Amino acid sequence: MPRKVAIARWLSLGLLSAVGLLIPQSGYPAEATQLGSELKISYSLAHPSSLNEPGSQGDLWERIRAGLDLADTKPELVQVHEQWFTNRPAYLNRTVERSRLYLFHIVEEVEKRGMPMEIALLPMIESAYNPLAVSPQKASGIWQFIPSTGRVYGLRQNSWYDGRKDVLAATDAALDYLQQLHGMFGDWQLALAAYNCGEGCVGRAIARNKAKGLDTDYASLKLPTETRHYVPKLLAIRNIVRDPAHYGIALDSIANEPYFMQVSLNQPMEARHAAKLAEMNLDDFISLNPGYQRKVIHTDTPGLLLLPADKVETFHYNLQRLGDRHQLQEYRAKRGEAASKIAAKFGVTLAWLKEHNPLKLWRGKVANSQTLVVPAPPSKTAAAPPQKKAEAQESTLRTHTVRKGDTLSELARRYNVTVAEIRQSNQALADTLRPGDKLAIPVSNS
Repeated sequence: MPRKVAIARWLSLGLLSAVGLLIPQSGYPAEATQLGSELKISYSLAHPSSLNEPGSQGDLWERIRAGLDLADTKPELVQVHEQWFTNRPAYLNRTVERSRLYLFHIVEEVEKRGMPMEIALLPMIESAYNPLAVSPQKASGIWQFIPSTGRVYGLRQNSWYDGRKDVLAATDAALDYLQQLHGMFGDWQLALAAYNCGEGCVGRAIARNKAKGLDTDYASLKLPTETRHYVPKLLAIRNIVRDPAHYGIALDSIANEPYFMQVSLNQPMEARHAAKLAEMNLDDFISLNPGYQRKVIHTDTPGLLLLPADKVETFHYNLQRLGDRHQLQEYRAKRGEAASKIAAKFGVTLAWLKEHNPLKLWRGKVANSQTLVVPAPPSKTAAAPPQKKAEAQESTLRTHTVRKGDTLSELARRYNVTVAEIRQSNQALADTLRPGDKLAIPVSNS
């Protein structure tokens, strides 16, 4: 995974003895161990330099347009693909809507590396920004890595996790690969062609032309049909993004600010529980965290969650409030141990055990020793509720009238309070803020 710079501190979530970690509990096997003395999360943004006032840099499309740099080629094929996209505005709109989750991050990475901004649009023709897309050749993720190439570029693939679907890891790997191809061929069009059909394919085409005394640029090479259309298709998208009105297209605005933040976990957690803590629809949660193969975010994976920036404090608040409910732990299953007995030990069904673990069974027994994820014992003490700052200092309230575009996280930053404190001061607060709503915002008088 790309190394990210934390912009916030490690936060102890007050789940020490309350969570009961490392405290022996009767009725649970001694082989089961919980990880660490407390559950910790860290918050980070991929690019701390982007921490500006929301919307202060305008529309992300304008930033993309400023960095478009690829030369034109094969205008007749470009026109064919321009027509294809403009005839399918609904498809284009769906693709743009999916892209808004990931595009800011990709643009930041492309810009940081000094690559042409057309590269940020490449997932549009690879996968339509669908991180769960799988091709007949088993290419996967928004950048469509096949398994072997993914492994070459450091994308882990196992029963728990597939780095090709992980937006952060796959973006890092794709840009590494494209930069290597550019270094190999000295030309971005040839690098893109090689990304599509492989460096060997492009290398052989160049060698054939050299032997015949022909030009070796992209337009002059004899390449597979898909590869001959690959760069023109990207240029067609580039042209539409550059001047959508010319094509009768209206591109929905995308904010030029981070869509998500990272939350780092040090213990297993069910995906549906994580989504519930963030008050997210499970499908929306999976869209940001598609790399996890099972229903569990396991410690034998990057252990990172991506959450919408305005959901991180909600996640933190609910995790404090709910304590260790749904806590998971690891259990080392021995070879020959009956799966049904393991399930019974931990109070779950065999179906639950199979859904949450890549079980390898032979006649209902564990084929080889393996580490499983199972429910953790309940703690002896209920989790302490989140502490209000008002308990330590006198507070007053001010009124804020919601404007279009306001979010709880933005208001919390503006008034130097937490999302939890705003929620505590507005008991009937809806999940979605509506312009004109009145919010009570706590103000410290200390």
